[in-house]
Amino acid sequence: MRLSRTGVVLGAGLLALVSVVVLAFWWAQSEPERDRCGERLAKSGGGDWTCTLAEDFTGDRLDEKTWTAAEQVGSQDLCLIDSPRTVAVSGGRLRLSLITADASTPCPLRADGTRALYAGGQVSTYGRWSQQYGRFEARVRVQRADGPGLHEAFWLWPDVRYGADQPWPQTGEIDVAETYSVRPDRAIPFLHSSADAGGPVEGLNTSTDCVAERGQWHTYTLEWTADRLRVAVDGERCLDSADLAATFRKPFIVALTQFMGTGDNLRDPARVPLPATMEVDWVRAWR
Repeated sequence: MRLSRTGVVLGAGLLALVSVVVLAFWWAQSEPERDRCGERLAKSGGGDWTCTLAEDFTGDRLDEKTWTAAEQVGSQDLCLIDSPRTVAVSGGRLRLSLITADASTPCPLRADGTRALYAGGQVSTYGRWSQQYGRFEARVRVQRADGPGLHEAFWLWPDVRYGADQPWPQTGEIDVAETYSVRPDRAIPFLHSSADAGGPVEGLNTSTDCVAERGQWHTYTLEWTADRLRVAVDGERCLDSADLAATFRKPFIVALTQFMGTGDNLRDPARVPLPATMEVDWVRAWR
């Protein structure tokens, strides 16, 4: 039997079409499911995390439906102000800076007539967004420094719209990661509660095993349930606490802050010049 040239062409075309369909089906099956947080993540107990907050800091300003910048007179030498010098969004990043306050960017006047000498930046979801339990994550880079003076935080605070059980620290505070330039290779999680009276206790309310070199990007993760809080840096778990979980059974807001150091992290101006900036690439939450 002889095939016509037309038949050969049609047969080849049909074979190519079938191949395309098969490849498309295979690609659809192999491509991970995605949502607005990116690739869907599996829960350790089964099922997937559902995205509830996805912030990539696009545009040139904060999304006011989600974030607010802090204005606080502060204490000692530090205030928090909402200024382009302390809180800025550009190039897909949030930048929070510590600066020397001056006539063009002054700290708020205090009741005693004084002003702080330095100003930091802080944003939070205060009054806008909160969540009880879930997975919380931020990709952050803090400024490299060769001495004490800088203190940054990715942390959660009780949503006052739903009340607070007791005064701080009994009401709770979840510091997913605090970084101190006096400890340039560590991020320190801390679970503030009534256990604070006993100070830091490894594995209970804090950990010194969370490795995070300053000047590099790191992803900080909190997985929080009614019975347990787990913290990881770049996927490496470094705090797993179940004993304090009852303190945190209420909605919390998310905050990011560029502070100035105190105590043994008191700034040495000769070694740590200002401004100093904390960069945030993105923030995510799931439940």
